[in-house]
Formats: sequence, structure tokens, C-alpha cells
Amino acid sequence: MRAAGRWPTATDGPVTGSIATASASSWRRFYFVALLLTLAFRGWLGVALPFTGDEAYFYWWGRIPAGGFYDHPPMVGWWLAALISVSEAEWWLRLPAIVQPALLSFMLLAFLRDDAPATRWGVAALTLIAPASVLDVLITTDIPLVYFSVASALLFLHAARARAMWAFALSGLLLGGAFLSKYFAVLLGLGYIGWAVWRPAAWKWKALGLLVLCALPAGLYNAWWNSQHCWANVMFNVFNRHGKAHLGWQTPLLYLAMMLWVLTPMVAWTLLRRPSVWLRQAALPWLVAVPLAVFAMLSLVKNIGLHWVFSFVPLAFLLYARAVPEQTLRRTVRIAAGLAVAHVALVLVVASLPVEIWAKPLGGRKYASVVQTVKPAEVIAALGDDASRYELMTDGYSPSVTMGYNHRRYWPVFGPASSHARHDDILTDFRTLAGRDILIFTKEPPDLADYTPYFREVQVDTIEVRGATFWRVHGHGFDYAAYREGVLVPARRLWYAIPRWLPDCGCYFEERYFR
Repeated sequence: MRAAGRWPTATDGPVTGSIATASASSWRRFYFVALLLTLAFRGWLGVALPFTGDEAYFYWWGRIPAGGFYDHPPMVGWWLAALISVSEAEWWLRLPAIVQPALLSFMLLAFLRDDAPATRWGVAALTLIAPASVLDVLITTDIPLVYFSVASALLFLHAARARAMWAFALSGLLLGGAFLSKYFAVLLGLGYIGWAVWRPAAWKWKALGLLVLCALPAGLYNAWWNSQHCWANVMFNVFNRHGKAHLGWQTPLLYLAMMLWVLTPMVAWTLLRRPSVWLRQAALPWLVAVPLAVFAMLSLVKNIGLHWVFSFVPLAFLLYARAVPEQTLRRTVRIAAGLAVAHVALVLVVASLPVEIWAKPLGGRKYASVVQTVKPAEVIAALGDDASRYELMTDGYSPSVTMGYNHRRYWPVFGPASSHARHDDILTDFRTLAGRDILIFTKEPPDLADYTPYFREVQVDTIEVRGATFWRVHGHGFDYAAYREGVLVPARRLWYAIPRWLPDCGCYFEERYFR
């Protein structure tokens, strides 16, 4: 006799109506338990985890909202502007991220309402308990991207099945929202094109044309904003960010390892070794295979960010669950649940450790970064009267936005920094700082040659917080003319060398410093 509530196994014989009902009930019960536990854990993590550098960077997008931002499209900044208008509590700003796996699982359940219970609840459960779903509570550009991309994809799959033109149109509008979140939305669009090209038909071309037409306004808006702002997104994503790209064997292996973790080894292995998984379905494989294949090709020359693939993970779970038998799906979900428990246990252990335990294994700048992120109030308090006497800056974008977020006072960036996160070029006008006293806060011993040309007088001292050493460069009498020649002119050459084939419709950097 089968125990009450137990999932049926292969030895239980043919699936009768009562067994099928019991199986559906077990799946449903497991899903709701997972939903409750993951929401509770993610809610706690959203409160306990200090704001990261990326989140602080996007926080300033919301705090000083605009039509666009330096390195990505504007959607997350617009969302954060709305959230900040209500509260600046970290858990509140992270709320769209905290509830994302739950909301995605609801979307999948609605989309799969006519599928077998195992498929419906299995996909929804995997979406809740996959490693990234358990751990990622950060509010970044990827959060709106995932919402818009998954919604667009599910509507597209419905439209392709029912030949519903209204659904193609709505899918296009959502794809436009995804594009205004992050440019990786283009990869989903490539999947749509692959579907239309494979076994082409007149109705497919009509559907694709309607979808593109509805997505087009978002692209045109983004192009307009860029044309008025130094083509900032284009310069960063096409030209400036790829300086370290090179052919290598390590990055493809890292990509493979990452996908094994993100999808769980069971799902990733099945999708890799069983072509029949892909061939059994019509449109869905294109929406998974095309983006992940593009990332695989890119991995030959550069590291693929963990968050880059998040938009396509729920679709991969859907592809897997529709292609494997219930017994296999059940085993996969159970193993994934075990991995989720292990990840939660690890996070709880790390969270219980004092920050000082990382001093020896990390040391130097890395440990100082941990202290600055985990104990920002203590670091700011250690500045003493300097916090009110000086214009406060750091030598990098991440420390500036992190310190600024915790201080609730924007900290500009002093010096050349890097190609990344140069939104400070839009926010800070160094002309207005001429003659001012500036404190540059840094996590490593400063080279005075980077500072003395730009001040009448420079002094350096250190402070220590939780065993981490920080340096303070006190610059008195800022020399804007020297800074323009020594920092801004090279920055213009490195980051703002706009190709002649892009129309010159306006550039804040050029207009501010060189006209």
C-alpha cells in the first residue's frame, strides 16, 4: 500500500485517476511549501544583506532619475525612483527582486494551465528552488529584464501555438520593456527570428513584423536618448568595455560550470546530451538555444556574467519539464531541493561569522572592501569632522556609490577610474569644484603623483576600522585647469571617442569641458 501523500513511483503500476490526483496533490503541496520557505528566506536575506556596489550605483539612478543612464538602458532607475518615493529601506528597494521567483512561478503556472500537473508544478517548483532563485535578492538591471523577457516569451509561445496576433503584439511591447532594461533582450529577439526563419510561413512573417513594430518605440526612444548624450550606452557596450577580451580556454569552462550551477546539474546535463529534448517542441527551443549559444560563443573571448543568463533560466526549466517523464522531473526537483537547503545553510553560517574572520584570508584591499560594505556606518563615523569639512570622493565608482548610499550624500569619483559605471561624468561638474578642499578616500596606499598636480597642498593619513586600513588624501585648493588637462582630456580620448558615423547631436562631456 502506498503511504498517504507520497509521490507515486515507477513501481506503483499504471497511473489511475486516484493516483494521478494524489500525484497532483503532492506536487501542489511541495510547491506551496517551497514558496513559503523561499519567500521567508529571501525576505530575511533582503534585510540582512548589505547593499552591494551595483545596487548602490542603481540607487543613485533612482535618487537622481533621468531619461537614461551611462552604461545601461534606464528601466531599473525608473523603478527605483518610484520605490524611493515611498521608502529607502533596503528590503523595500529590493522587493521586486525578493518576490521575483514567486511571481515568475505564478506566470508559469498560468501559462501551463492545460499541461499535466507534474509539468506545471514541477516547473514552478524549479523556478523557486534553483540556486540563483534562492540566493539572488539584488535589485539590478536584470530584475526588470527578467520580468519583461519571461512575460514576452510566454506570450510569444501562446501566440505561436494559437496564432493569436494580439499576443504577438503584446509580446513585442514587453520585449520593448526588456530592451529598456538591458540590451540582452536582443538575444530573445534573435530567438523569435530563428523561429520565424525555421520552416517559414506567411503568417509567421506577419506575426514577427507585428512583434517588431510593437517593440520598436522602445528602441527608437533609447536611440534618441543616446544621440543626445554622447552615445554613452553605445560607446560603453560596443567599444569601451571589451579591452580585456581575448581568446582562451578558461572562460568557456567557466561558462559551462556556471550553467551547471544555474540550471542545476540534472537539467543542464539533460539539455546538453539529449537532442530529443529540443526537437519535441516547436517555438520554445529557439528561445533557449539561441541566447545560450550566443553566450557560449562569447565565452570564447570573455567572461560571461552570472546574471546575464537569468532571463532564459525559467524557459530552460520549461523546456526540460515538458520533455522528461514525471519520475525524472520528480527526482530533479528533489535533488534541487537538497541543493537549495545546502545553499541556505551555507549562507546562514557565513552570516553568523564576525566580519574580522575575513581579515587574514582576504587581506589588504579585498578585506577593506568587505568592511566598507558590511560596516559602512563605522567607516563613515571614522571620518569624523572631515565628513563636513571636505568634498568627499573616492578613487573608484563602486566605493563612491556605496559610501554615498550609506552616507545619503553623493560621493563623486576622483581620477580616471575605468570604462565602467562612468555615470559620474554626467552627475559631477569639476568646474564647480575649483579651489575647493577635497578628501579622496581609498583602500590602498595612494601614489601622491596621482594627486599633487591637482592641488595646492596634499596631506595623507590613515584610519583603521575592524582591522582594515583606509587612506585619506586631503587635497587643499583644487586646480581644475590642471585636472582638466591631466584627467579629463585623457578620459575624452579613451571613453568619448565617438565614431564619425554616429551623428553628433549632443554630448554632455564635450559641452561641459571642451566647448
